[in-house]
Amino acid sequence: MGEPSLYFITAILYAALGFHGLTMQRLAHAGSVARAVDWQRLAIPVVLLLHGTLLYRTMFGGAALDLSLGVAFSLILWVTALIYWVGSFRLDLGALRTFILLMAGVSVIALYFLPSGKTVSYGGLLAFRVHIVIALLAYGLFTIAALHAFLMALLERRLRSGEVPPLLQGLPPLLSMESLLFRMLWVAFALLTLTLVSGVFFSEVLFERALTRADGHKFLFAFIAWLIFAALLAGRHVYGWRGRKAVRWTLTGFGMLLLAYFGTKVVLELILHRA
Repeated sequence: MGEPSLYFITAILYAALGFHGLTMQRLAHAGSVARAVDWQRLAIPVVLLLHGTLLYRTMFGGAALDLSLGVAFSLILWVTALIYWVGSFRLDLGALRTFILLMAGVSVIALYFLPSGKTVSYGGLLAFRVHIVIALLAYGLFTIAALHAFLMALLERRLRSGEVPPLLQGLPPLLSMESLLFRMLWVAFALLTLTLVSGVFFSEVLFERALTRADGHKFLFAFIAWLIFAALLAGRHVYGWRGRKAVRWTLTGFGMLLLAYFGTKVVLELILHRA
């Protein structure tokens, strides 16, 4: 597990960066905000490095690869934060940054407290590594897209009421945010498609059959999510779906993805106590 102080220091640094971003959004001078963002861009990789070190120690500390609930949750949030940090050089949505950093901090605490021991002996296989990398990128992008959709819903509601809180100030117009949401969804959908295909291929390589019974429910929920996002993207292209409908479909599809992986792990590891 390692020194607990390093886990809490990393979580505190994530939280400090997140709340610092909130504070900077309340400042009236644009120059101060710009300097704060640049400073955060330099600091975030340091925290990501600490977080990545903790993940590496936990995942590869034993004889086999550890992919328990806490590790999976923390790993996906680490990838999410990394994707956002890289993308922030082109477009930085301050409120989204704050949400991601705070969630990443929570995932570090989860990494320490949630039980580990869910190991896989085939972690060294190339097919499995390719599948995991694609899946992590898909989950990371869908996490950002879901948070982005949530911010859109909040912003729209506040605009209707005529009061926009500091957290949502400085965001692009809703139409620009909506356009960005669908660009993220298209990339994430392509990665999810590759995840499903590579998962079936990996299962055939390892078990010589399409899917094992243990992974059947994961594939089912992931495939339902794939259908939801496929319908959303088709509806956008054919019928021009947008606004609240796009937000609802995005959050519903993301919920299916959470059930596909984390729902299973919660039941097996925390309720049934099966490694």
